[in-house]
Amino acid sequence: MTASAPADTAARFVAARLKATALPDFPGDVPADLETGYASQEAAIGLWPDELVGWKVGRIADALHNKYGQARLAGPIFRRSVWTANGEAVEFPVFAGGFAAVEAEFVFRIGVDAPADKTEWTTEEVAELVGALHVGIETAGSPLATINDLGPTVVVSDFGNNAGLILGPSVDDWRARLDDLTCETFVDGVSVGRGGAASLPGGPLGALKFLARHCALRGRPLKAGQLISTGAATGIHDVVAGQSGRVEFAGCGDIACVAVTAQAHTEDTKNVRTA
Repeated sequence: MTASAPADTAARFVAARLKATALPDFPGDVPADLETGYASQEAAIGLWPDELVGWKVGRIADALHNKYGQARLAGPIFRRSVWTANGEAVEFPVFAGGFAAVEAEFVFRIGVDAPADKTEWTTEEVAELVGALHVGIETAGSPLATINDLGPTVVVSDFGNNAGLILGPSVDDWRARLDDLTCETFVDGVSVGRGGAASLPGGPLGALKFLARHCALRGRPLKAGQLISTGAATGIHDVVAGQSGRVEFAGCGDIACVAVTAQAHTEDTKNVRTA
């Protein structure tokens, strides 16, 4: 893979996302390692016409931990793709012919800036970064339908397979309640998964511990106000346009959503390369 390959891949993913068009195949050579995948992600963040306001954390399959040397991966969340749950079904865009899913999430709002040079964290230390815990739904999505099938290096190259975040209410007394928080996800009214904070290895704070190190090593230390979705608590639940999702967070409220076909970002596509 040439030095320009990650940038080329990033440009084609960004163009496809902005134009709301599916990609039939991975745009370039499949990254051989996570480092190359993250190089594409970094290039894409630079091209994306929106402000980075947080990060999603996802899991790497247990069988692949040794191959990639990591148990988790990360991707950016952007301001215009964060919606606040308001009691009604929140519409979220999905790429026709691409990939889309809903995931129940426990979401940290960072309360203080992390030290820029700190790369080693304990669970207790990362907990002190947290200003609040919210419930939420990650709207996973990519123009590439096979993104998950192709593995974690591909997932990280396209924004970690993130397409948005629906932010629900904050959780009172979250530190005392964290291990006991549970949820259930429904698609079109049918239960598709149950779980909770304890379903995530190391819990949500384990995800934050990974991310604090990961972001510091990338020169992007966590900042106050950022939103961190910590992992799919009930699984990854595929959806297509027209389908509805709902997550019931026991004692914390429900969040409802409905998938709609993504439309092109008309003003933002004028200066991007055609995918």
